[in-house]
Amino acid sequence: MTGRARAKARGHRILSGEEGAFGQPSSPKPGFSGSTDTFPEATHRKREKSPPKYGFSVGASGYKVMDRGGRIRCNFHDLGVNTRGTMKHVKDSKTGCSGIPVKVVTNLFSLGLPSEWKIYQYHVAFSPELASRRLRLALLYGHAELQGKAKVFDGATLYLAYKMESQVTELSSETQRGENIKITITLTGQLLPSSPVCMQFLNVIFKKVFKKLSMCQVGRNYYNPSDPVVIPQHKLTLWPGFSVSIGQFENRVMMCADVSHKVLRNESVLEFMVGLYSRVDQTRFAETCEKELLGLIVLTRYNNKTYRVDDVDWTVKPTDTFQKRDGTQITYEDYYKQACTNQGAQYDVSLTDLNQPMLVSHLKNKGDKSVEPRVVHLIPELCYLTGLSTSARSDFRLMKDLAQETHLNPDRRQQRLSRLVDNIQRNKDARFELESWGLKLGCQASLTGRVVTAEKILMQDATCMPMNAGDWFRDMRNMKMLWATALENWLVVCSGRNSELAHSLVNCLRRVAGPMGFRIEYPKCVQVQESPMAYVRILQQHVNPELQLVLCVLPSSQKDCYDSVKKFLSLEQPVPSQCVLSRTLSKQGMMMSVATKIAMQIICKLGGELWTVEIPLKSLMVVGIDVNKDAVNKGRVVVGFVASTNRRLTRWYSRCMLQNSGSAIADCLKNCMEGAISKWQSCNGQLPARIIVYRDGVGDGQLKMVVDYEVPQLLSVLGEFSGDCRYDFFLISQFARQGTVNPTYYNVIYDENGFKPDHMQRLTYKMCHLYYNWPGLIRVPAPCQYAGKLTFLVGQSIHQEPSLELADKLFYL
Repeated sequence: MTGRARAKARGHRILSGEEGAFGQPSSPKPGFSGSTDTFPEATHRKREKSPPKYGFSVGASGYKVMDRGGRIRCNFHDLGVNTRGTMKHVKDSKTGCSGIPVKVVTNLFSLGLPSEWKIYQYHVAFSPELASRRLRLALLYGHAELQGKAKVFDGATLYLAYKMESQVTELSSETQRGENIKITITLTGQLLPSSPVCMQFLNVIFKKVFKKLSMCQVGRNYYNPSDPVVIPQHKLTLWPGFSVSIGQFENRVMMCADVSHKVLRNESVLEFMVGLYSRVDQTRFAETCEKELLGLIVLTRYNNKTYRVDDVDWTVKPTDTFQKRDGTQITYEDYYKQACTNQGAQYDVSLTDLNQPMLVSHLKNKGDKSVEPRVVHLIPELCYLTGLSTSARSDFRLMKDLAQETHLNPDRRQQRLSRLVDNIQRNKDARFELESWGLKLGCQASLTGRVVTAEKILMQDATCMPMNAGDWFRDMRNMKMLWATALENWLVVCSGRNSELAHSLVNCLRRVAGPMGFRIEYPKCVQVQESPMAYVRILQQHVNPELQLVLCVLPSSQKDCYDSVKKFLSLEQPVPSQCVLSRTLSKQGMMMSVATKIAMQIICKLGGELWTVEIPLKSLMVVGIDVNKDAVNKGRVVVGFVASTNRRLTRWYSRCMLQNSGSAIADCLKNCMEGAISKWQSCNGQLPARIIVYRDGVGDGQLKMVVDYEVPQLLSVLGEFSGDCRYDFFLISQFARQGTVNPTYYNVIYDENGFKPDHMQRLTYKMCHLYYNWPGLIRVPAPCQYAGKLTFLVGQSIHQEPSLELADKLFYL
């Protein structure tokens, strides 16, 4: 099988407005996937001459260019997985050939490193040892040998742009107390640009560069608080900024930069608490307040630092005192006044409420995890909430206004990036910081991608050629789905006040189902009180194994009611279920559109098929794997495994397993693969000739573990595993109506099928058409998206392995 990855690691953002553009940083040749030409059959015939041996390729998922928070990741452990080491079919080139060439610009910038560029690493020892890092730095930098020269010292390791005269240099210093300190500087290595330590060091250099630009580091990104974007109608403020990372891209070390925004609420935590106090029962205020605040990130504007709220201390007030490091006592009120003054912030710290409780944040020690976290008390009045609340995210107008500022089209994004580079080059201090290390920010990397030919969508008795390759919902109206079983025995559960909405939905479902080739009979309807337990009691009374489907009209978006329904119908009485909010059905002008989409989901949950695309390989199994965390049991992860069971790649075997390791590396894949192959054989009367596995959810630095640990599990079902090699490509399959598209990054880490890169890319593109919850293209291959949906349902609502009686249905859509 071959692999996929959401482009996070080495990803760059393709600044092209065209859907389907894709490029590879290493090659100037065109490259894309997705044409409808048939695949060559030579490899099939060649294998038929020998005893049956089933082709297998394994792919590890990479990542989105940007992960949550906007950080661009490139983990050094992943670099140990060789590229194209033993794959003869891609040894000379990993570039495809189909599609129309298109020039694209990336968000990668060269650093102008000379061919002989290197940095020198020294170990610095102090005798006697000094606990204070600040004192060590002051004593070392006070020597003439280091003054006025480029240097970085972290308290133990010194990096220099030049080589000192001696292998070992001894210096002496005297502290203000008159104590003599001996400093020994020993050369430990010379770091080349490709060295992982060197790349970490270069990231430190750029951290200093952004400080020279007067940008504040919040989290891992850099923002400009002096140029805020205010959205007054929603009481929000945006700080524009950038996420920047230095990494190795093919054979070059480059800077990868992208635009980022920090969302701040113009509301202090104290104002939030006062508003909450007026809305909830006073006896439950403390409990509700903690439920709302714990886990949120707040920003203190006097120092532009962020903290995670870990607790609310109701017993401590701003007028209480605490002991400082020097042993003196001071009130929190006076301490924060001094902190603000020391930061030079123009900020009024006159507190209006001296009885407000204190927020508690635990600061972990990055260097030594065994050390207890340091507890910090924060005054709510000085803390501002960041990010968006759940209610804000469901506010259409708010999200639309926010998107106008944050979803930048390619031209605006390119302008921001160009302005960043200009600012660095025009700022004397920032430019000097780079030049002192022999660095110079160079030109922006460009490459050639390819625009794919749109796929034909195959229906039961017609072929749909979408006007828009990203969405064919309108094009397929009045076309029959590939295959749908009649819905004859089903149950509708709703509250008394929503009975008319439920009746209207049933009528609309029957109207829209006819043109789809889907016959729906009238259901049995029962009314229920609006509580989770009431829903469960009704289901216990009326659900039986003969039921095909249970449709529940939920009165609100309360998660407990949804969870109760899904848990009962996935574990105790395994029957496909469909939940719909009454609020969704109350929009009468949207009822037919809503009914159409619900009917399509029901077809899938009954084991039906909606559409397909031309798949030239006739005996191919495609697998998607994803791993998610359990929302309740923090030490447990959910592994989703979804595999195709027919030749058209329209039916799926879904398996979900829980493991208590806490690791994102799956250890249950052998059992899942055995079940999938057994299911394929029972459906097709033979074993699959080829298997392609798309692995999503791989964390930083885990690519090597996927190769060493997960691939052997899969191959143990089929044969032996050997080899350590990979090749990669970028693919843009989805269509963006607003903003700029992120490419998806794929790593092919094992392939004995001998697929040419063009064939692998085109097949991957085809698989992005087969996700039945959206009549259009998606970012990743369908089985990966299915596996993600399955793990989300289990990790958020069920928290147990679903019944295997539902394994042959897409019950989790």
